[in-house]
Amino acid sequence: MTVRSLTFTVARPFIYTYFVRGNTLKSVNIGICGLGTVGSGTLNLLQRNAQLINPRANCEIIVSQVGARRDNPDCDTSSVQVSRDIFDVAKNPDIDIVVELIGGTTVARDLVMTALENGKHVVTANKALIAEHGMEIFAFAEQRNLIVAYEAAVAGGIPIIKGLREGLAGNRVNWLAGIINGTTNFILSEMDSKAREFADVLIEAQQKGYAEADPTFDVEGIDAAHKLVILASLAFSIPLDTKTVFTDGITQLHPQDVAYARELGYAIKHLGIARQSEEGVEIRVHPTLVPEGSLIAAVDGVLNAVMVSADAVGTTLFYGPGAGAAPTASSVVADIVDVARAMHSDPQSWVPALGVPTAAIEPRRILDIQEIETSFYMRFSALDKPGVLSNITRIMADASISIEAIIQREQPATEEYVNVIILTSVTRESALDAAVEGIEALDTVRDSVTFIRVEHLDQ
Repeated sequence: MTVRSLTFTVARPFIYTYFVRGNTLKSVNIGICGLGTVGSGTLNLLQRNAQLINPRANCEIIVSQVGARRDNPDCDTSSVQVSRDIFDVAKNPDIDIVVELIGGTTVARDLVMTALENGKHVVTANKALIAEHGMEIFAFAEQRNLIVAYEAAVAGGIPIIKGLREGLAGNRVNWLAGIINGTTNFILSEMDSKAREFADVLIEAQQKGYAEADPTFDVEGIDAAHKLVILASLAFSIPLDTKTVFTDGITQLHPQDVAYARELGYAIKHLGIARQSEEGVEIRVHPTLVPEGSLIAAVDGVLNAVMVSADAVGTTLFYGPGAGAAPTASSVVADIVDVARAMHSDPQSWVPALGVPTAAIEPRRILDIQEIETSFYMRFSALDKPGVLSNITRIMADASISIEAIIQREQPATEEYVNVIILTSVTRESALDAAVEGIEALDTVRDSVTFIRVEHLDQ
């Protein structure tokens, strides 16, 4: 015990001196483009935790330049060169790593390509950029022996990219499913726990900063689709292609469906689901009923979670904050550290951006939504008289759909129509669509049929 204690006492100041105070460490110069929420969070984190980060990176990470159209009072740039032209950062010969945090896909793409053309490694948090232009960017970076890192592009502070690409490298991923948009999860959580209307909760989400003034990307599922494309590419080694995703948002969800789902033992979550089979790959984003006892059903508020099922490890859950300055900056800085560690090593030892070289990425057949097989929740308003339900069950039988449960909800005595709720067994979506068409054609059914897909992910 005496020897061990003495060794620790002597070694500790030596390590501190070598990594922090000494001059033996190489320096890596960082250029940050964009000083918004994530950009300022990244700068603050690098400054605040420099004494922790530098030893972990085995170099001195220096923010040498910031490119931003305007200053941000939430961070201190007094010791940093600031340029109003972000392309100055990409062309600066002294910059080693360009950190792209401006968002969008046009200027951001030009910025990243300019940085690569000038021999810079790139770190980005831009999911739309990666989803839409990732194949081009990664291939170009490979040709020039440069790294493009993008952990923060999906699920904020959750290390899901590294988890899929490295932690599960020995596994065949069967499927993944995730709550990957905090705005929609917050809205659905409020609709569930407080029986609130969608429009009402959306206003609150905008007031809290969870949703943009134009919330389309969030509530229509576009943001989640971008993220799911990235996850599916990593999981199945398929090309990044946003056109392959079936996308449905939450704008049409009614509070009564949320309430009926809970009564039946389910929660409604807006999920991104990717699954591979012998028939092909399915990639879809939509509202989904999940059993209330499942892991993912308990993820509420603005939190994110991704479940991954793989052949060796089984089912894992990656859970945590999916947005915000500090959580997203955490992933950005982790990428900076990874790149700083790797940039002085042999490129052959680097982990490819998508887990395999771009040449090994192969197209797979993407299943149309009509080919998807799952269970369904259905709700419609039917005339309350004898024979109506038998006609409906006949239509379901003709479509080869088994009914797991059917509930008829009583209405006031003055109301001729009642709500009918049906849970189906697993069936093909094309069969469900045929049944819906038949039910809507009945003169005893009012308005359209609402249906929501059901998944039992833990089974």
